[in-house]
Amino acid sequence: MTAPALRVEAITKRFGALTALDGVTMGVDEGEILGILGDNGAGKSTLMKVITGYHPPTSGEVFVRGEKVALRSVDHARSLGIDCVYQDLALVNGLSVAHNLFLNREILRRFPPRMLDNPAMRRRAAAVLADIGVNIPDVDAEVQHLSGGQRQAIAVARAVSGQARILLLDEPLAAMGAREAALIIELIRRLRAKGGLAIVMVMHNYAQTLDLADRIILMQHGTITYERRTAETSVEELLSIVRREYQAVGPH
Repeated sequence: MTAPALRVEAITKRFGALTALDGVTMGVDEGEILGILGDNGAGKSTLMKVITGYHPPTSGEVFVRGEKVALRSVDHARSLGIDCVYQDLALVNGLSVAHNLFLNREILRRFPPRMLDNPAMRRRAAAVLADIGVNIPDVDAEVQHLSGGQRQAIAVARAVSGQARILLLDEPLAAMGAREAALIIELIRRLRAKGGLAIVMVMHNYAQTLDLADRIILMQHGTITYERRTAETSVEELLSIVRREYQAVGPH
């Protein structure tokens, strides 16, 4: 069998006396969308930061396409094809779409003087966006003038154009209206349909996650407490699991 695009085994992460992750094992296949659900403090963000090389695990192992790796940094993870689009998107408002797509990896002219090759970046930016079906009429437009959905699409396009093969999305539909959310949902589906990409989404909205993901995991208190293919579960079942947890803990 083909190895998963990404697999983590028995990952634990401690910050002093706090255990943020406790023996987490999960994986995602190429061409699959995995949704990670859970309340604030469940360990979702810490898991993403371990996978992207931001936090070294206290213990456990990470495998990329079947090869064990010790992620040394975010740049190291990116060199292995792992990239993350966070909620803040890391876009520079005063720069154009093209310049944001090539931020920190600008195309330079081949001959002195070594200046930015703006025409090349415009052409490449237009081609990248067209390839994944994102309609941005003017790649010279400053991103601060674009909608939230367009900005999210640009951040995703930047990761994909940087050769990401394992794409992590941190709340990609947060604070979006229905129309903008639909734009991003269709973009994610197109990316999966193109093949060669594994997608992991950290989400809060159960209905949106079940609609978009192939498989979901539920995290609680730093562990995975539930895992199913989306066709085998429902919003009601997920809510009942969370409700039982609250009832077991009791009021604070």
